[in-house]
Amino acid sequence: MPEQYHDVVFRHLCPCSPLGVTHELGAFMVVRVALVRDDELVVRGLASMLRHREDFEHVDVAKQLDIDIALIDTLASTGDSDRTLARLLADPRIGKVVVYTWNFQPWSAGQWIRQGASGYLSKSLPSTTLVEALRAIHAGRTIVAPSQRTPATTSQWPGQEHGLTQREAQVLSLITSGLSNAEVAARTCLSINSIKAYIRTSYRKIDAESRSQAVLWGVMHGLGSDPSRTSSREVEV
Repeated sequence: MPEQYHDVVFRHLCPCSPLGVTHELGAFMVVRVALVRDDELVVRGLASMLRHREDFEHVDVAKQLDIDIALIDTLASTGDSDRTLARLLADPRIGKVVVYTWNFQPWSAGQWIRQGASGYLSKSLPSTTLVEALRAIHAGRTIVAPSQRTPATTSQWPGQEHGLTQREAQVLSLITSGLSNAEVAARTCLSINSIKAYIRTSYRKIDAESRSQAVLWGVMHGLGSDPSRTSSREVEV
């Protein structure tokens, strides 16, 4: 998966959106993408990026077609953004709703994902990265895609460069994936007191004062997307 975006699972933060209906066109399965109430320049730009992608179709949201992914800019949409998002999520024609914005603020990603968005994407993303993010979202993942490439790292596990031990990264990853302390203890075969101790030490290292801050930190640093990265192999206590 490209480094430009983070794949995260928010089972505890947002309800599952209905799966989009993929539309068959010849030998290809086509994903329909629509922009909701956006500037003409952005609409034309997205249409241009998807024009030569055989597995994508840019459609007009006003044409009453089934839509796999609806893109909404919380700044460009008129009225209350929260209500607009809720209305789109409730529309049976729409499979998934994604925030697509120039005003990319990583700390806002959790807010929109908690409300049901399947992704939070920057309009600065190059076409290749945007398409990969949309494919991942259509496949059922939740994507946070910043506009800048994440610097390459030689870390052996997520968070190592921030001082997290492999066990702390495992615990934080499971928390970011939505597990409670008791569920983390059961998954790792550790006592609840040990889990709390790992949480406290990891919070200090990432400068988090609450679970929500820790989850958002995990989202932006690649934790929670695939807990098996740290939990499927033996880790040191």
